[in-house]
Amino acid sequence: MVDISFIIVNWNTRDILIDCLNSIYKTVTDIDQEIYVVDNNSTDGSQEAVKSSFPDVKLIENKTNTGFAHANNQALSVMQGRFAVLLNSDAVLQEGAIKSLLDFMNNTPGAGIAGVQLLNEDGSRQNSIDNFPSLETEILNTSSLRLIFPHKYPGKGRVYHNPIVVDSVIGACMMVRKEAMDEVGSLDEDYFIFLEETDWCFRMYKKGWKVYHVPDSRVFHLSGHSKKKAPGESQIEYYKSLYKFFRKNRCPISYITIRILKPCKIFINLLLNILGNLITLFQSEKLRNRLLKYHKLLMWHLLLCPDNMGIKKELF
Repeated sequence: MVDISFIIVNWNTRDILIDCLNSIYKTVTDIDQEIYVVDNNSTDGSQEAVKSSFPDVKLIENKTNTGFAHANNQALSVMQGRFAVLLNSDAVLQEGAIKSLLDFMNNTPGAGIAGVQLLNEDGSRQNSIDNFPSLETEILNTSSLRLIFPHKYPGKGRVYHNPIVVDSVIGACMMVRKEAMDEVGSLDEDYFIFLEETDWCFRMYKKGWKVYHVPDSRVFHLSGHSKKKAPGESQIEYYKSLYKFFRKNRCPISYITIRILKPCKIFINLLLNILGNLITLFQSEKLRNRLLKYHKLLMWHLLLCPDNMGIKKELF
């Protein structure tokens, strides 16, 4: 059994995928590893680039876009590693990042998942930690919660010098123990994209496994490369996943409450953005994009949340 199985899901991100793979070969040199790329029917030559430049990579080629969770599960089901590293194609490993995670997991047998400190291209910190969705996090302002209750709601506003236990980590780069996966199960494929790693962490928590943020492990993350292709549709897809999380993991009252209050909040945000656009005479591209996003979200809710709206599987 090898130490680490890297798993990268790709859809039409050839150039950054190559950078991601190069970062593995450059920074992970003294650890037994294998690399899987699961391609969700790319049309940009990603498959050919992997075959020609990285012949040792195990490429799984899907004929359709099967979703992020399903694609990861394809590799998770055949991996040989003691640990899996789920890695976004828009992530670039820094020297020592994976060794730091591996050392931590080897020394912390109760850890089911460990996540890294994600960095923007300029080296500033991205938020790498998430709380389990609740009525508080979804209705109130998350930034305010992190400011008022920093221990309960950790985030990038604080500098952590040692690993800390968290609810969930952002899944752009996370290491998962095979033993924990065998007990908890793989990613829930009911999530097409968004919150599948949060749901996984929640299931780990219920089984007694801990999730850690390891700040010494640092990874550059271009952040949201796929989401930027269709921001409004991506938001619809996020809400689909959010409602699935509440239906699956929260009490019926919380689920009903979130289904009522979220559309109200979207409507208020839509009105505020209409006002902002009128004041600026629609000259702000940022405000126009926000208006379009909230309009699409509200229309989706008014149409009773049809499944055929959002990110088309063949396009994402």
